[in-house]
Amino acid sequence: MSTACFSLLLLCLSLFSTTIHTKPLTSPYLSSATLFPNYQKMLKSFKIFIYKPNEALTFNSPAESLFYSSLQNSPFVTQNPEEAHLFFVPFRSTISTRSIARVVKRHKEELPYWNRTLGADHFYLSCAGLGYESDRNLVELKKNSVQITCFPASQGKFVPHKDIALPPVSTSHAPHAPDNKTTKFLGYFRRVKLKESSLINELVNDPNFLIESEPSDQLTYTMRLASSKFCLFEYGGDVSGIGEALSFGCVPVVITDRPIQDLPFMDVLRWQEIVVFVNNNGGAKELKLVLGDTDTWGERYEQMKGLGVKASQHFVWNELPQTLDSFHTVMYQLWLRRHTIRYARWG
Repeated sequence: MSTACFSLLLLCLSLFSTTIHTKPLTSPYLSSATLFPNYQKMLKSFKIFIYKPNEALTFNSPAESLFYSSLQNSPFVTQNPEEAHLFFVPFRSTISTRSIARVVKRHKEELPYWNRTLGADHFYLSCAGLGYESDRNLVELKKNSVQITCFPASQGKFVPHKDIALPPVSTSHAPHAPDNKTTKFLGYFRRVKLKESSLINELVNDPNFLIESEPSDQLTYTMRLASSKFCLFEYGGDVSGIGEALSFGCVPVVITDRPIQDLPFMDVLRWQEIVVFVNNNGGAKELKLVLGDTDTWGERYEQMKGLGVKASQHFVWNELPQTLDSFHTVMYQLWLRRHTIRYARWG
């Protein structure tokens, strides 16, 4: 069983469990012993060939733009397709599926690389995600190529074990790990988009929780994160602050009604050891029962907080990519998906 399959199985099994385990937590990673040596190998040898787009590319999300610009300017790019491990098929965010099919068709006709694997050593970037279409070019792209999309992915448009989710672009991170923070709120929830939520409405008047719309300034927002024990996020809503919460030592609580298969860095992180998953069907009563039992949590909370701070480095997007930041960790996931079989040259 692959690392990705195993991590997903663990996550799905533990997602709706509210039992607080007592086993000491030592690492936020699935395997530190393999991550860091493989990361160094990737930096030295990973090569990607980028197909030439036939138009200027624009993207709808900051994560897409940062990934594309970082890739273009990175040492991973090669002009020699014969030495490439993977091939990138670029197209703009607003392109129609018919136009995407034409892009794939053009690459298949002009160069031999797609046809060697039917696109299995190719990847593309699309936060909107690609559904299942009848056109053969789109079918091959969807079923075989790696889709890099945004988190959370559009429902039904993410293939676990194959596709990759980009972490959201955050506005700030703690400059260093918070020490001896004073907990003012048990839980904090930022409502960027006001919408009906029975769970959140139940918590509005609870003094242990702070529920507010977008804070008036960034300083206020970071103070909320730094002074709260848990930070609440509803899966499918605004999750852009998960990386920020981790960096400020506010353990994320993801409220969901189903197993989550599109978390960023599922090949790298032990999500169940840095985030609490709670089933939203239990309402505020179950949420408070899980989070409020400090005797049961014991030292585990401090362990989760510390591991979350360590993992937060992977959620940082930089204009100029840095070691183990978002761009490089996404690249590492692509590296894990590269083909190990070298195909003979055609012609």
